[in-house]
Amino acid sequence: MSKFNKTSLLGISYLDAEEIKYILNLAKKIKNAQMQRKNLRHLLQNRIMVNLFFENSTRTCMSFETAAKKLGMDVISFQASTSSLAKGETILDTAKTIEALGPDLLTIRHSYSGICDELKKQLKIPVINAGDGWHEHPSQALLDIFTVGEVKPSYENLKVVIVGDITHSRVARSNIWGFQKLGAEVTVFGPPTLIPKGIEQMGVKVANSLQEALKDKDVVMVLRIQRERQEKGYFPSKREYANLYGINKDNFAYAKRDAILLHPGPVNYGVEVAHEMANHPRFLVNTQVSNGVFVRMALIYLLLGGELKDVVA
Repeated sequence: MSKFNKTSLLGISYLDAEEIKYILNLAKKIKNAQMQRKNLRHLLQNRIMVNLFFENSTRTCMSFETAAKKLGMDVISFQASTSSLAKGETILDTAKTIEALGPDLLTIRHSYSGICDELKKQLKIPVINAGDGWHEHPSQALLDIFTVGEVKPSYENLKVVIVGDITHSRVARSNIWGFQKLGAEVTVFGPPTLIPKGIEQMGVKVANSLQEALKDKDVVMVLRIQRERQEKGYFPSKREYANLYGINKDNFAYAKRDAILLHPGPVNYGVEVAHEMANHPRFLVNTQVSNGVFVRMALIYLLLGGELKDVVA
């Protein structure tokens, strides 16, 4: 494929394998250029990106902002609590008002699944889904896949397991789509109350125990357990969750000797990941954060008309 032709990034489910590889290849070139301290600010100088975030975010919001600025863009971060939404304005009206101000790109995070798809139908500028409800979180999946690709020779037949709250996880959905499109085999595991019925229809396997889930896996991805899940009774206690589903040095040994451990962050140490794993050499949570900037630089650049051949690494 000579060019990336998407005008927005609404989800991994909308991309094919070649499009995913194109994004990853550009991210690799950008990372190499940045490691060589090459200045890429000329690529999108004087362009404007607006972060339209209706949910709390540290990593994703700052990652997009950093990525845009490294490409030379100006960034405006929208504060929902101080906006006209408090006066009754709809999300669509807000988005159209922002578009009328003349930005070049809009990133959106919202608790409503499908909001990015709906807004894109009404907007002319490119939209990046920065996480919508339980639907998708495509840029997170792309940075996860990119991180895996740096340490594994191929995605084909790679064995990936995702552990945790699969039902409510947009990260899980995007990663399932992405890894499978590249030829990997995906297994999921978590409390039965947090495994969606019929998920096997997505092509994944459902493990019955943590040992089964981890055995012979190349990649172990752990999802964050949110406080509201415990309050609603999806599992009895944090201690029991850690005992049954948490990753520690002993059970991580069931995975392959060169297996890597991923987490979208923030990590609840002592719950989904044991404290003893914090400095484990194969726990790549900080590498994921760093790679997120390069992947989002690639996404922003491509959606604004850039091409792989234009970046000299």
